[in-house]
Amino acid sequence: MAKSAQAVRTLPLAGRISGGPGVQLTPAAPAKRVSLRADAANAKALSKALGLDLPLQPKSSSGSLPGRLAAWLGPDEWLIIDETGDPLADLGKAKVLHSAVDISHRNTAIMVSGKGARATLESGCPQNLGDSVFPIGAATRTVLGKIEVVIIRTAATDFRVECWRSFSTYAFDFLSESARDCLA
Repeated sequence: MAKSAQAVRTLPLAGRISGGPGVQLTPAAPAKRVSLRADAANAKALSKALGLDLPLQPKSSSGSLPGRLAAWLGPDEWLIIDETGDPLADLGKAKVLHSAVDISHRNTAIMVSGKGARATLESGCPQNLGDSVFPIGAATRTVLGKIEVVIIRTAATDFRVECWRSFSTYAFDFLSESARDCLA
């Protein structure tokens, strides 16, 4: 009889913690992620399937974690992050034209929190993440250093940085260096 083996996915940043004066970096909890593409006219039906309103305004998000969060990435594109359910299965129930791709294997996230979180992120991000232009709930696809990321502001001093797992060590090391240099 042939022996079989089962692959076990490891979290790319498991056990890593870093920070600096007034800022802490930690890996985010495991989550399912879906790249959702659809015409905005179908957003209402997709929102019903997901159990949350898809944001329709640029740089916005809806929902919260733990649970389910949707981030607007473009006029017809959202990133769905879910720490407790299965958004792909829920979207499969929608009777409107859409594309939903599970990207859970591709992405991971880093939580950046504390008084120095914004300064840490802005050291490698060209966007202004200040309160007046990037309030709680804001979301954007941008760059951090040399990589593409999605930044979501989850609280006054908390940010979630979504990146490809193949770039996660670079992102974590970049943010760690920035956090050590940050003056809160």
